[in-house]
Amino acid sequence: MIAYLILVHRYPDQFKRLFHAIYHPNNHYVIHVDKTSGKEISDEITLFLNDYQNAEILESENALWGGYSLVNIELRGMAKLLNMNKSWTHFINLSGQDFPLKTQPYIHEFLSNNKDKEFIRALDQNEARPETMNRIQNMCFEYKKHIYRPKIARKFMSGITPFIGTQWMIVSRKFCDFVCNTDASQPYKEFYKNTFIADEGFFQTVMMNNDCHGEIIQDDLRLIDWVPDGDIKLRPRTFTMADISNLISSPNLFARKFDLLEDAKVLDRIEHHLAATV
Repeated sequence: MIAYLILVHRYPDQFKRLFHAIYHPNNHYVIHVDKTSGKEISDEITLFLNDYQNAEILESENALWGGYSLVNIELRGMAKLLNMNKSWTHFINLSGQDFPLKTQPYIHEFLSNNKDKEFIRALDQNEARPETMNRIQNMCFEYKKHIYRPKIARKFMSGITPFIGTQWMIVSRKFCDFVCNTDASQPYKEFYKNTFIADEGFFQTVMMNNDCHGEIIQDDLRLIDWVPDGDIKLRPRTFTMADISNLISSPNLFARKFDLLEDAKVLDRIEHHLAATV
């Protein structure tokens, strides 16, 4: 049984296709629609989800890139899923522009065979990506939909090693419960509230510095083609029909990202492939 958190900020029709592709009556779903998406998109998705008793909407907030708000949404989503059901074993986060490359029965069997494993990229930040250490060594503030990064230095958490990866993960219920509900996780939350791009390091740092997890697999099981986007970040390239062979043959469980307005046929082909493999 899987708990999904889906982060949506546009394209309700594309979200519906994603939801249908990952739907299973034994799963549980929490959907966050970004506050900036507007009432029309929020209402459309809420109405759509009324037909599914195992899906709930998370109260909207502004998900600002680079800010702690992204971590806060993840934590609230995890907490809501923990309260919705006591039996799910794995948490998966997705964006509204992701899509599965495998069927739900396949994913269920895969995770059943990997019950005590955490699929998350978590590297020693100072060793693997020293150029990003300024994200945690200098204060960062999120205020009124803007990120402020004054050059105010501070020390990292004493006795703790910072880790870094990506926002995306498939992690155990045990870890979700720890990061949401224990006093031991609170100092991490307090510190990372004032770090830049906290969603790429917070969960990794909590996991790697505490006995709160199963075996860590350095893989988030996503097919993503990262391309440069300015001086400080990468962005996922949008997949098209030119990528269909790689998508269909990939061992990964999910891919991102897709854009229904740019190339809908690639989603058609993946849906057809999934239907043929059930």
